Amino acid sequence: MTQGNFDSNKLINYWIESSDHDFKTMTDLLNTRNYQWSLFVGHLVIEKLMKALYIQKTNQFPPMIHDLRRICEKAGVLLDNQQVIALDSISRFNLNARYDDYKQAFYKLCTPEFTMKWVDEIMIMRLWIKNQL
Repeated sequence: MTQGNFDSNKLINYWIESSDHDFKTMTDLLNTRNYQWSLFVGHLVIEKLMKALYIQKTNQFPPMIHDLRRICEKAGVLLDNQQVIALDSISRFNLNARYDDYKQAFYKLCTPEFTMKWVDEIMIMRLWIKNQL
């Protein structure tokens, strides 16, 4: 996708549909006990919805970044302290699952309890964003 003239509604729908698909993948991974990958995909669920919200608020192509709080800041989305903490934590799942330096420590961190706590947070954020779209 390139910057320039684009159909914002079509692009918003693309990001929402892609996020919904990833949401199913996240839950499938959770159910098969692939906890670290479930949280990685959970980050994508939120990132894609944030990019849809960014387009809605700015009528511009979303930034090619993965930091969830920065996407919100660039879109002018106001966050409370709890949301900032949640988004910063969820953003780290993107790095921790992807890079070998962090993978082993992240794998150990992703107990069933830890993962369920954060999947619940992802679901709360997902609904909050969807209510704004």
